[in-house]
Amino acid sequence: MSRDLIGYGATPPDAGWPGGARVAVNFVINYEEGAENSPLYGDELSEGFLSDMVGAARHPARAMAMESLYEYGSRAGFWRLHRLFTDRGAPVTVFGVAAAMEQHPAAVDAMLKAGWEVATHGYRWIDYQYIAPEIEAEHIAKAIAIHTSLTGERPLGWYQGRTSPNTARLVAQEGGFLYDADSYADDLPYWDDKYGRAQLIVPYSLDANDMKMVALNGFTEGQQFFRYLRDTFDQLAQEGGRMMSIGLHGRIAGRPGRARAVARFLDHVMESGAAWITTRREIARHWIATHPYGGGA
Repeated sequence: MSRDLIGYGATPPDAGWPGGARVAVNFVINYEEGAENSPLYGDELSEGFLSDMVGAARHPARAMAMESLYEYGSRAGFWRLHRLFTDRGAPVTVFGVAAAMEQHPAAVDAMLKAGWEVATHGYRWIDYQYIAPEIEAEHIAKAIAIHTSLTGERPLGWYQGRTSPNTARLVAQEGGFLYDADSYADDLPYWDDKYGRAQLIVPYSLDANDMKMVALNGFTEGQQFFRYLRDTFDQLAQEGGRMMSIGLHGRIAGRPGRARAVARFLDHVMESGAAWITTRREIARHWIATHPYGGGA
């Protein structure tokens, strides 16, 4: 199967964002805590990814320090981010891992009461690269079922994150997702019809993402993170007709020093007059209405 290395090329379509906005801005809170790798959940090794223990070893026994770093995200960091966005009335998309959400109903209730979009982040926060497709399909179905039970409706957005070569096909064939976010390939949504149906892709971002705060090549403090987010937004606003995704995690951006950087950036965006701050679901609905599938990816 061929890759699409061309996309929109030199002439991307006019996004036509509501209100003449220059940039559609989407803040994502990834809710993963309690769904990561742990022998407690039957996994062979402990988690070693995306925490302040950068490059942590993985162990066949429980790694208690790693578990506590993740626990901070659900116990404290999530609530700090929740206050930050609700105090400003700013909409948020949650990428919620089903196995994490079912361990913290109060957090799910807070998301729903805030009017946030809760998209699914899969069943477990594990690497699916080598997981058999039939098992991955079972996990997708489990994620949808748990999510529906917790929120009262099936998820319309999908983001696995730690994907396999089969993920996009399985998601398209499941057939019920308004959009798939497992791509970093563009600054605008686009259609993909490789798997037998037209699936809208709403790309995500790993650069405008707090994961760079816990990477060896990343930001070392909040001011660097703020400057990068600000410069990204200002460049996209200058270009016009673009989308910006900002990825956050309770255990990372929910730490006090980093949350201040997020707050400063959110204030910058709100004061700019150039942004449509919205959810991925609304971006997808706008794109479907404005740029419907036309028979080619």
